[in-house]
Amino acid sequence: DYDRLDVLVNNAGVIMQDRRMSEDGYELTFQVNYLAHYLLTRELLPLLRGSAPARIVNVSSIASAPLDWDDPMGLQSPYDPGAAYGRSKRAQAMHAVDLAGELEGSGVVVNSLHPETFMDTNMVLSMGAEPRSSVLDGRDNVLQLIREEVGSGDFYVDGEPTRETHGQAWDAAERARLKALSERLVAPVEEQL
Repeated sequence: DYDRLDVLVNNAGVIMQDRRMSEDGYELTFQVNYLAHYLLTRELLPLLRGSAPARIVNVSSIASAPLDWDDPMGLQSPYDPGAAYGRSKRAQAMHAVDLAGELEGSGVVVNSLHPETFMDTNMVLSMGAEPRSSVLDGRDNVLQLIREEVGSGDFYVDGEPTRETHGQAWDAAERARLKALSERLVAPVEEQL
């Protein structure tokens, strides 16, 4: 409906307490928190490139878990909500770093961040966790990546870029594996056969 898009913030997220599968047959946390963002971003890239300067922000987390390439969605292990969430957030950060490289020189800046710890969101409250920060605090950190002059391909915590989290995100071979997996998983069914 629009001829330009200046900012895309990928922030939809869930943490399922029990393993649930999507209609596509994927672990639901991974699909909602990562694959949906991956596909939406891919679909909107032409519009974002044409709107440059533009920004893409993936809302990730420091609650990170490594991707095991033999079982990237953790389907062969007993379900662990934290690990499922962590895998999806690791994938988001990896995607941001990879996409920043792909878009270098295009005028589209891509970053990811940990907005805040245990914000007073419905997700945190439904887990019975005690909020430590507010959605407004998280909003301010996201707005920093939209409004301020920042580099591209970084992961931000407390307003500063860091490489202390998401070890796989800084490995080009690991990012290439995730991209290949993502492309396969979001391909139309007739192309997956």
